[in-house]
Amino acid sequence: MATFDLRIDNLVYGGEGIGRMPDGRAVFVPYTIPGELIRTRVIEDKRHFARGELMEVIEPSPQRERPRCGHFTICGGCHYQHMSYPAQLQAKSAILQEQLMRIGRIAELPPVEIVKPAEPWYYRNQVQFHLTQEGKLGYQKARSRQTFAIRECHLPEEAIGQLWPQLDIEPMTGLERIILRAGQDGDVMLILESANPQPVDFSIESLPVSIIQQGPASSLVLAGSDHITMEVLARQFRVSSNAFFQVNTELAEEMVSHLMKNLPLDETMTVLDVYCGVGLFSAFLAPRVKQLVGIEISSDSCADYITNLDEYDQVSLYEAPAEDVLAGINFHPDVIVMDPPRDGLGAKAVEGILSQAAPYLAYFSCDPATLSRDARRFISGEYELTKMVLFDMFPQTYHLESLTYWVRR
Repeated sequence: MATFDLRIDNLVYGGEGIGRMPDGRAVFVPYTIPGELIRTRVIEDKRHFARGELMEVIEPSPQRERPRCGHFTICGGCHYQHMSYPAQLQAKSAILQEQLMRIGRIAELPPVEIVKPAEPWYYRNQVQFHLTQEGKLGYQKARSRQTFAIRECHLPEEAIGQLWPQLDIEPMTGLERIILRAGQDGDVMLILESANPQPVDFSIESLPVSIIQQGPASSLVLAGSDHITMEVLARQFRVSSNAFFQVNTELAEEMVSHLMKNLPLDETMTVLDVYCGVGLFSAFLAPRVKQLVGIEISSDSCADYITNLDEYDQVSLYEAPAEDVLAGINFHPDVIVMDPPRDGLGAKAVEGILSQAAPYLAYFSCDPATLSRDARRFISGEYELTKMVLFDMFPQTYHLESLTYWVRR
């Protein structure tokens, strides 16, 4: 394949730098920084674009740094360790704006407010490991499904970072992944994802760890508890092994705080919490409003939600797909809060949101592309984007969390 020199213009969502080939086609090269002159080798040549491999940095950016982890560029988990942290934040802000302008077709955007953690390392309260054929804990290689054993990782919280190197696992039939989740006071839950419905023979006698086996149809407690306790702004949340919770506890607190400071809440209002999970936002919204309605499809999350919101009589919960509930009942809400999965809301859920005609919307998103698609529909439905916030929940990676506020015209 051809090798040539290339000036990197900017970064795109996905972690790659983009430049132009001599024939004008876009070429995407990972581990590069805008402004750099690099030498690249084409590894994928398409009609309208190409992908390149970084061979040499001829003119490095002042923002280039030595990666902290020895697995960087081999592991697919991190994408920005070669960039200073301020440069990472600037890149994510630019990507969020570019996606909303290009896909969302929003000509004028409000400024991006950036909320960052105190430290951009050791922040994950949950980590998923794959297993090598020898039973070693590892991650998948970049742009590959091949697993390699790891010696270090600088993203997990301390409790996980201390535990995972101690795990010595015999290869087991059907054992596919291992998840470690850290909770309050250093408690750890170890989740075995198995394709085999039969219980695995697994124990950690010397460590105080809850162990859960998740099979094709059910979960089995092998040791300890069936849930872990997470603490956000001095409030405790029950989180079952199958339930979703934000992976960065510090930024989860920032998300809640920002929402509570910026939504116009009072005791006469009805609020919908769509994709409410275990009740992270509902727990703080409920004391401030007349009625709060949660909507969630996960039965495990719903069970946790009922426990976490048990003290409030004005809270109700619908266990069903969001689009079905929104289309079937008009709650006459004043505010709708949404935190959908990476796929976003989709056409039917957006249609349901618009039919509720709430004066205020707050939309958490972990994918700027699906956010931008849904944003275009909000604008067509007479909503105006008034505020944008970037929460850097995933430092060292291209992933970003955003919160957009919308007002109905």
